[in-house]
Amino acid sequence: MTAPVQSARLHALDQFRGFTVASMFAVNFLASLAAVHPLLRHHKTWCSVADLVMPMFLFAVGFSLRLSFGRHVERHGLALARRMAVKRAFALVLVGLVVHGIDGEFATYESLRQFGVEGFFTSFWRRSPFQALVHIGVTTLWILPVIHRGAGAQVAWAIAALVAHALALGIGWHEWLLANAVIDGGALGFLTWTTPAIAGSLACMRSQADGSERGRRPLLLAGVVAMLTGYALSCCTNGVVVAAPPFVPPWHARDMWTMSQQAASASYVVFGAGFSLCLFALFVHWVDVRGRQWGVCRTLGTNALAAYVLHGLVEDFVKPYAPDDSPLWWALLMFVIFFTITWALVRGLEKSGTYIRL
Repeated sequence: MTAPVQSARLHALDQFRGFTVASMFAVNFLASLAAVHPLLRHHKTWCSVADLVMPMFLFAVGFSLRLSFGRHVERHGLALARRMAVKRAFALVLVGLVVHGIDGEFATYESLRQFGVEGFFTSFWRRSPFQALVHIGVTTLWILPVIHRGAGAQVAWAIAALVAHALALGIGWHEWLLANAVIDGGALGFLTWTTPAIAGSLACMRSQADGSERGRRPLLLAGVVAMLTGYALSCCTNGVVVAAPPFVPPWHARDMWTMSQQAASASYVVFGAGFSLCLFALFVHWVDVRGRQWGVCRTLGTNALAAYVLHGLVEDFVKPYAPDDSPLWWALLMFVIFFTITWALVRGLEKSGTYIRL
């Protein structure tokens, strides 16, 4: 394994991750409000700004996993490092199941009894469980065999996963996702979430190899190439020569090549990985060259799991006072209150030296 990245790169990652968490706050709170611009909402048929938050999370996961796994290999050896990573990944999946819940609700015990064990295993795992934390945990398990290896092996792994996912979509998985209103790619989402995670790992490797201003240029170049590749994949849509670009509502019917967070399509995750690479390069410049940091990003970025869990609780407290038909000024006021309370709680943890990590 290569040596740990410089402290500046850790600060840049924290800034990137904190910005990602703050963006998630905005999307989760504001998306349902009618006064909010469509770019801040999730869509099934095109890629909005809101849809880029998930790839950014997986990018940060891949970066930090490459870094922490390398340190554990140096200290404990490869076998023990893998066991530790597997335990943490399963723990995160368990936390995700508790936070996200599972499908199914019964008014009486008799209705639950009639549903039976088979119904539990076939019907309770379609939509609710497969959200951010569970996807992160499962994707971590999936990329563990290559996370310590070279760039070629990691890229090959990501491409193979994309091909496998495309084949699944082509033989009926895409229609099943639509029929069951599944989000974030469902149970097979880890195959494509591998792409931004591997992009994060490669960014970590690049940062370790060259921390100079010149060393950041490949991140930007790779990001631009990935975004263009993602858009080119979306142009494979049936009967369309030029597909709608990201952030623009489509002028064609959705299929397996459409940029869609719901399907976690290849075009969407490749574009999202490229966007994440470019954004991270900008944060590296912000931290390394400008010598600057945003305190709110540091607070949220260094305690992201705590922020994730707490923001849901605070949202449940504040959101009832922000009806979907609220005017924009009221929606923004409620968001500021929600954001401030959540930040204050995470900031309190930071001041006390309490960090929740898996």
